[in-house]
Amino acid sequence: MADVQSEWPVVEVAALSDLDARPGDPVRTVYLRPLEGGYEVLLRGAGQVHAARAVAGEVTAWAVAQGGAVADHVALLLGRLAHPPTAFAGQMLDRPLVMGIVNVTPDSFSDGGETPDAAAAIERGLAMRAAGADILDIGGESTRPGAAPVSQAEEARRVLPVIGALAGAGAVVSVDTRHAATMVAAGDAGARMINDVTALAGDPDSLVVAAGCQMPVILMHMQGEPRTMQADPRYACAPLDVYDFLAERIDACEAAGIRRADIAVDPGIGFGKTVAHNLHILARLSVLAALGCPIVLGVSRKSFIARLGRNEPPARRLGGSLAAALAGIAQGAHILRVHDVAETHQAVATWTAIHCGEDRRS
Repeated sequence: MADVQSEWPVVEVAALSDLDARPGDPVRTVYLRPLEGGYEVLLRGAGQVHAARAVAGEVTAWAVAQGGAVADHVALLLGRLAHPPTAFAGQMLDRPLVMGIVNVTPDSFSDGGETPDAAAAIERGLAMRAAGADILDIGGESTRPGAAPVSQAEEARRVLPVIGALAGAGAVVSVDTRHAATMVAAGDAGARMINDVTALAGDPDSLVVAAGCQMPVILMHMQGEPRTMQADPRYACAPLDVYDFLAERIDACEAAGIRRADIAVDPGIGFGKTVAHNLHILARLSVLAALGCPIVLGVSRKSFIARLGRNEPPARRLGGSLAAALAGIAQGAHILRVHDVAETHQAVATWTAIHCGEDRRS
């Protein structure tokens, strides 16, 4: 299995002036990560990544000294970081949002079988909304490691009544699907956004359909597909490889007519990644902010938490889930996709009050 040690090492240098951008495409070699009071510049080199910390003026001066292409690219990234997204799918992003997971499936890794029919799923969704969920994410196909695919017709049969009922009750509903036909039907039933684990690449019609539906989309990174994604995942540098993939998918969406303002990104923790990959990505999650899109983070009850702990079953991973979620919002995550809504809502409200110096309860 691949681990952080087998990836390109990130070597920190003392000063930004020690970095020298090599010839090539700056989009694939220079990255910016926001830090308190400045930035981390990440530079891909020959089999390794160099990193240096600096304030904005130093970053601009360094980029100009590197040449026109680097200067243009860094200016674009600085512009995005200076004007972060303020809303997504009609939801303000002045505080972290909580997205409750409602699985209408018999085989999801965490709660499979608990809401196998529409009535149970609707009850779960309403309870989550009452507990503080800002968004309800409805899915009818498990994407846990090793999961078998579900037909589009069966997926639609599972989710459409739930979406209709919850949207009718006033909830902001997302549909978790990789099938274009389900996207259309879900939008007709009242869903306001699409959450696709394949980043609109799993169905050849997804890009056109999503653009036509005019619904905001969440693009997630996944290496491989659910049945085999955990077999032997490998990365050169996991955080930057994920960034590059999502940047390419954003470009594809924009080419299809989807506005960047209607796109959010998800690094796909646990989807084709070892424990070490997940930790490497979480440690530099804020590099995704330079894409200019809201960051969605799904760490709830993931298996890496158990492997760092005592191999607890999914229902007993709340502590690790909250720790990872709070680390995520400290790195700029805007939306937390979770199973335990009430507990996450409380943790986020407390964290926000401490770190922002004010009470931002909804």
